[in-house]
Amino acid sequence: MVFLWVGVGVVSVSLASIFIRLADAPPLTVAAYRMCIATVIVGVTAAIAGRKDFAAVRRSDLPLLAGSGFFLAAHFALWITSLSHTSVASSVLLVTTTPVFVAIGAHFASPDKVGRLTALAVAVSIAGGFIIAAGDWAEGERHLLGDALALGGAVAVAGYLLVGRRVRRRIPTLPYITIVYAVTAVVLLAAAVGSGAPMFGLPAESYFWMAMAALLPQAVGHSLLNWALGYMPAVNVTLAVRAEPVLATLMAIPVLGEIPPWTVLPGGALLLLGVYIAVRSGETRRANV
Repeated sequence: MVFLWVGVGVVSVSLASIFIRLADAPPLTVAAYRMCIATVIVGVTAAIAGRKDFAAVRRSDLPLLAGSGFFLAAHFALWITSLSHTSVASSVLLVTTTPVFVAIGAHFASPDKVGRLTALAVAVSIAGGFIIAAGDWAEGERHLLGDALALGGAVAVAGYLLVGRRVRRRIPTLPYITIVYAVTAVVLLAAAVGSGAPMFGLPAESYFWMAMAALLPQAVGHSLLNWALGYMPAVNVTLAVRAEPVLATLMAIPVLGEIPPWTVLPGGALLLLGVYIAVRSGETRRANV
């Protein structure tokens, strides 16, 4: 049954890029609405089912929770913007290289030096990124900008994970994501309003797809994957999520009529291999501690 719910979570998360494209709205508008709606959904759930769990949050935790929220806001701002410049395949493949940056950050944040597996993961991922960039180069500089933004989104979410896990071991899931999502929503809303991105007067279809992006990929998908961490090894959940770029790319073909360049195949394969090596490197390091 756990594997079934993990599958539902992965499929839900994979729909994010499709819904964002279908919303056809400015990136910061989509990001702000997605997180505001998701915060309300998660907040109401936490108030009903996990109100007592908020007692685990200490005042000293708030700076870390705020920092985690800022990194998550940067992730959504960068990644959603990337989808306006490059293909779904390139964007999702690059943004899901997060485990590589988490492995690098974890090694530099600890007394341990970067291990051989981590170095190999970085090298393989860089090779895959170059191949994807070479394919997008033929599409123009706009696609390369999208690739860079997606990669920045991967770095940002790595920061979110590295900062957040300091308190995540002690704070239950619902209060943790409620506070972090709230910070993320406030930051993105301020950025959208400050940049002049329209929040009202959009077509009804745009609001519908933004709401779907908040409900399925965010509130359902991410919640199920977080829940699964309590029942199966983190490495299994992480590797299951590697199916996201494959599913997103396949769905983009019939829904958006978007066929990625052929370089996505070899480049994506190397990126996913690099992610796998990074995940295994992290598990090996923890096993030896």
